Amino acid sequence: MQLTGAEIVIRCLQEENVEHVFGYPGGSVLYIYDEFFKQDKLKHVLVRHEQAAVHAADAYSRSSNKVGVCMVTSGPGVTNAVTGIATAYMDSIPLVILTGQVPTHYIGEDAFQECDTVGITRPCVKHNFLVKDVRDLAVTIKKAFYLAKTGRPGPVLVDIPKDITMHKCEYQYPKTIEMRSYNPIVKGHPGQIKKAVQMLLDAKRPLIYAGGGVILSNSSARLLKLAHLLGFPVTNTLMGLGGYPSTDGQFLGMLGMHGTYEANMAMQTADVILAVGARFDDRVIGNQVHFASVPRKIIHVDIDPSSISKRVKVEVPIVGDVGEVLEELCKQLLASGGKAEPKALAAWWKEIDAWRSKNRSSTSRAKKSSCRNT
Repeated sequence: MQLTGAEIVIRCLQEENVEHVFGYPGGSVLYIYDEFFKQDKLKHVLVRHEQAAVHAADAYSRSSNKVGVCMVTSGPGVTNAVTGIATAYMDSIPLVILTGQVPTHYIGEDAFQECDTVGITRPCVKHNFLVKDVRDLAVTIKKAFYLAKTGRPGPVLVDIPKDITMHKCEYQYPKTIEMRSYNPIVKGHPGQIKKAVQMLLDAKRPLIYAGGGVILSNSSARLLKLAHLLGFPVTNTLMGLGGYPSTDGQFLGMLGMHGTYEANMAMQTADVILAVGARFDDRVIGNQVHFASVPRKIIHVDIDPSSISKRVKVEVPIVGDVGEVLEELCKQLLASGGKAEPKALAAWWKEIDAWRSKNRSSTSRAKKSSCRNT
């Protein structure tokens, strides 16, 4: 069955079970918009600005745990969208951005509303594609969704020239996709996990530092299980809020310049830090040089190997899906039967409670102490 490129775009989105597309029309994507009105499975949400389209798709993804999808036109449509794309990239939000482009024979000719979309967005996307043949369109969109939601999630952009949306070809959407150059590691290395368990059990002033990776991997329950097995204090980044119950007595609150005193003091004085899906940004650790000057050991769990040891030295790197690694840590802890040294842990909690007592009422302190599970 032969379909136009515009029809293929709509069919591909339907194959991916997309329900909402956030967008703003423009000349280069008009043929795709024509196809929107010939079907009723996809709902288009009209925004007032291309930046809003990406932000809306971003918010949709965060709240639905699905890949957000948006569509904008060429030139100023794309450049208006860059702020939203960069936001999604920094926060590891899975998006597929469909952008219009001038016809292929005009690319590089300074045509009306032409810009180098691939070049402009390269620094703030997980990957981007320029489709130059309608026969590559379906497989490219399949790759875009696969890349966006696997490994460390992120925005993936597909740039579609206007003539590609008019050309016809046989339509076939691949059921699965394999990319030889892209194979994210899911399982953590058993030897590294074993080292991490021993380091945690030997710790005198431990801290669990959880980031947005806990949310993205749906690993809140596993994090809670691990924290209760160890009896360690837990802190979150802004992106990690909601990944650990704020009512739990082991929760110290959020880190950083807008965080709690006890969370920041614990971060700066801990001797062993278990970082889970977090990236040690400047709002969390402050001055990188000063943070590194205090002797401490760091275990860093992240699916993105480039995030590990990027800002701070890490003793035990564990590359893998946060949920898988947390599950394995719990298994090895239970199998070993080991426990953290109780006197040292009690002294650590006493110091943390002293920090908590600053600017807090006695009622609040009593409530926190009563619900802590150590």
